[in-house]
Amino acid sequence: MKEFDIYVATEKDLEYLDDVEKAIYSASQVKGTGIAVRSREYLTHKIREGKSVIAVSREGRWAGFCYIESWGHNKFVANSGLVVNPDFRGQGLAGQIKAKALDLSAQLFPEARLFGLTTSLAVMKINSSLGYHPVTFSELTDDDEFWKGCQSCPYYDILVRTRRSHCLCTAMLKESPAESKGKQKPKDDEGKAA
Repeated sequence: MKEFDIYVATEKDLEYLDDVEKAIYSASQVKGTGIAVRSREYLTHKIREGKSVIAVSREGRWAGFCYIESWGHNKFVANSGLVVNPDFRGQGLAGQIKAKALDLSAQLFPEARLFGLTTSLAVMKINSSLGYHPVTFSELTDDDEFWKGCQSCPYYDILVRTRRSHCLCTAMLKESPAESKGKQKPKDDEGKAA
């Protein structure tokens, strides 16, 4: 198993942007991913504002990427554009990148609920393992700017025809870090969950 450095992307990681952009476009063309294409400018902005996670192999090769975006006045956050270099698939890297993106989301938006849309069984499994659960679309953000981002998805016509109530994507939601913290079980005198 290869080892990777997984971290919040910085300006120096713009050198991997061609690979990231190609991977996102390629993934968007595969039925069953539901991934939306983003412009080079958009991805550059995500990197520069510290809202993306990148994985690089120990040899310095680009291995994976994900970015975060907030919606509805920071009430919702989505971790999107999760892609892994085909050379590094099957090693659990996508889950590690997603976990790092969740940490970053919690740090930047501790009050926000985390959500995602996907048709990928692999992504659904990763999301479930990280505490997401399926919900109806009505439980997601009503921010029109988010839904505009779905326009490059091949399933967008379904979303439009159903007035954003159905799609081939599964909607998944995770409580905000603040909500989760409030639900933690109280500890007894020995520090064990009561």
